[in-house]
Amino acid sequence: MNKLSLANELSANTYPGRGIVIGRSKDGKKAVTAYFIMGRSVNSRNRVFVQDGEGIRTEAFDPSKLEDPSLIIYAPVRVLGRNTIVTNGDQTDTIYEGMDNQLSFEESLRSREFEPDGPNYTPRISGVMHVSDGEFDFQMSILKSNNGNPDCCDRYTYSYDRPVAGEGRFIHTYMHDGNPLPSFEGEPKLVDIDGDIDQFADMIWTNLNEENKVSLFVRFIDIETGKYETRIINKNK
Repeated sequence: MNKLSLANELSANTYPGRGIVIGRSKDGKKAVTAYFIMGRSVNSRNRVFVQDGEGIRTEAFDPSKLEDPSLIIYAPVRVLGRNTIVTNGDQTDTIYEGMDNQLSFEESLRSREFEPDGPNYTPRISGVMHVSDGEFDFQMSILKSNNGNPDCCDRYTYSYDRPVAGEGRFIHTYMHDGNPLPSFEGEPKLVDIDGDIDQFADMIWTNLNEENKVSLFVRFIDIETGKYETRIINKNK
């Protein structure tokens, strides 16, 4: 698999939807993750990321404009011990509760499927990072309709042991803009991870479509100590 430029992947796609990046910093010292949201409707664009304990949650920027909160208000990031969970929906809580009850990441998601927003049937994309005693590994998952047919849920889980410095994996909900929106296809893309946390966050935010981007979360976790830095960027201010 060829390593892709994350900047090019973002700038060339006006609507990847929601996206998760997980990987290792170029110097090998940090576990890296990013999560972004985009929106086409007023309801989807009316959001911000706010800190919530060690994680984050989405919140209506203007509560008077909030319509259906069911698929747009959730906690994208939660921390369970040495596990950082990142998802595009309320399955964050499902994974957290499952893993807290000794289920695996994959087992925790067996009770969930794609979002009930036909005709798009938006995939549920999820990731979990495990950083402990100088070691780092991660998993990613996508739950999607069977080529747009909601009668079948296709489930894919990918595991990455000892990620290579300067490399990450990128998964997003939609291949590109459309009506209905076409679900992501294939395994998570191999992309480059470069720069410090501010450079990485700026690169992602700059290359997301200006009209459609809404919010961005980035976290760098020190693999030796577990200490982390976080950046949140919101279009709505």
